[in-house]
Amino acid sequence: MRIIARPDFDGIVSAVLLYEALDINKPVQWVEPCVMQSGQVEILKGDIIANLSYQKNCTLWFDHHESNHIDIPFNGVFKIAPSAAGLIYDFFNHFDDEKNPGGIAKHVKKFQRDFSELAASADKIDAARLSLDEVLYPERYPYVWISMTIISHRQSDEPYWNLLVKLLRKYDIQRVLEDPEVQRRCHAAVEENKQYTPILKKHTVMEKHISITDLRSFDKMPLGNRFLVFFLFPESVVNVKIRYHDEERDKVIVSIGHNIFNCGCNVSAGMLCSQFGGGGHRGAGSCCFHVSNTEENIQAILEILLKNEA
Repeated sequence: MRIIARPDFDGIVSAVLLYEALDINKPVQWVEPCVMQSGQVEILKGDIIANLSYQKNCTLWFDHHESNHIDIPFNGVFKIAPSAAGLIYDFFNHFDDEKNPGGIAKHVKKFQRDFSELAASADKIDAARLSLDEVLYPERYPYVWISMTIISHRQSDEPYWNLLVKLLRKYDIQRVLEDPEVQRRCHAAVEENKQYTPILKKHTVMEKHISITDLRSFDKMPLGNRFLVFFLFPESVVNVKIRYHDEERDKVIVSIGHNIFNCGCNVSAGMLCSQFGGGGHRGAGSCCFHVSNTEENIQAILEILLKNEA
């Protein structure tokens, strides 16, 4: 059995819970959504997919993204919910041996620790139910702080993602924060946010109710709190962020996020992104396409957001 998960906080917590609920000893395969959606990942019988789109051959699937809904039978849980981790936690807390979904009953074990707080934190963070204070001062909120150290598009961080899974399985959040590598990255995140603020101010423009952040001029993608733009541009109801996919600069990623402090966007970000090969939640989504289609696709996305129709 393998865990196939997205490398964000929800995916990290999903992996923690799956390791604790099932007899799994193989390492997590961390996969970005666009890679999964393009069919580049070989899914084998016994694989458990969490926080990513459904793929045939998997034994269990857990997801909550509006754009990933399917109409075929599967084992696991799909539900529009705050997080995939929350779905996993509820599923194994109420696991019914008699139903034996996917023939996994023999692999199921009881949680040896109370993971309710961790699952609740995944719900809160992935659903972006954050206060302004949590956005501006994440260092005051341990789970939020750690979540901001996870850079999902940086594959070189895979050892760090695995470290977080290992630590969160064994220790409470305060003990996790004491780990030297976690501590280093947490403090680095605070410094990155300080540098990110002037970058956002300089590279973001308003088009009616949309804030548009274009980071394509950077050789190295600047890092920072994705919610800061909503504080800096409070009049916006949605943000569109544009960046290159990698150093090759042959693909562009567009991320769409509803302003969590000014809830006036009627367009589902995830469903909009699904029209361009991506997906996501109602409040946040992303899509990736070749540079040759960039301006045409961005203009189409902006036109839909400007209409702001449900």
